[in-house]
Amino acid sequence: MYAEKAVIRVHRDLQVHTWFYPNPAAESTIILVNGSLATSASFGQTLRYLQPLFNVVLFDQPYSGQSRPHNCNQVLIGKEDEALILLDLIEHFRADQVLSFSWGGVATMLALAQRPDRIKRAVITSFSPIINPAMQDYLARGKAFLAACDRQQIGHLINETIGEFLPPLFKRCNFRHVSSLDEQEYAQMLMHIRQVLELDSSQYMGCVSNIDIPLLFINGNWDKYTSPEDALHFGTLAPRAEFQRIAHTGHFLDLEHKTAWQDTRAAVENFVLRDTSIIESNPRQPMALAG
Repeated sequence: MYAEKAVIRVHRDLQVHTWFYPNPAAESTIILVNGSLATSASFGQTLRYLQPLFNVVLFDQPYSGQSRPHNCNQVLIGKEDEALILLDLIEHFRADQVLSFSWGGVATMLALAQRPDRIKRAVITSFSPIINPAMQDYLARGKAFLAACDRQQIGHLINETIGEFLPPLFKRCNFRHVSSLDEQEYAQMLMHIRQVLELDSSQYMGCVSNIDIPLLFINGNWDKYTSPEDALHFGTLAPRAEFQRIAHTGHFLDLEHKTAWQDTRAAVENFVLRDTSIIESNPRQPMALAG
């Protein structure tokens, strides 16, 4: 698929490498936010069903993938920074929908709490407001391996936990990618884990009640780390939350098998293609990122 590539200057004078997949027939643009230690390449299967419907924007965070060579100062950035980067990209590409995966949901929700005028709806996949025992164990082990820069253990940990239902080919690609990252990228991920573990869900998810657009939360039925049951707690936080479970699927959803791809596609399409012409009667008011 054809993509227009560009490096865009964003928050804190950072540089972000972007891919814009144009669809001449589309009137809507969706921007995708990847998870920790991942790059835009992880959205390959998602792009397959979104590009026929929308203009699609992918990007790598300043510390990863194609963006990393353009940011030589190696400054660590927090999730609040990632939220502001996302807001800059939304304005630049005039995006009106968002889809996030896994820990990309934190930055996405912090950004959406600002009530950006352009965004009409958002899909949050493989994420929950609760750090359950399985996720707690995964993060604790990940923190130890990242601090030691133990590449082999980091690769094995991801494949044995959140990646347990990936097909063998994707597991090999996952291991090769994760175990070959630069130490700076491990330091960035370690910072994010510490940031999350030091905060309880009410602190880092306290902004969710300010999000006034429709949200769809999609979780795999076999995902022990961000389970559908845990995701339901967003119903008490987000006033316009909806939920979908993908059967026989774990954390990586549309990457795990063909039926999971089809079911995830159907859930996303049914949500994002709804009529968005109704304008809210109450004007949106911005909310600070703190908290």
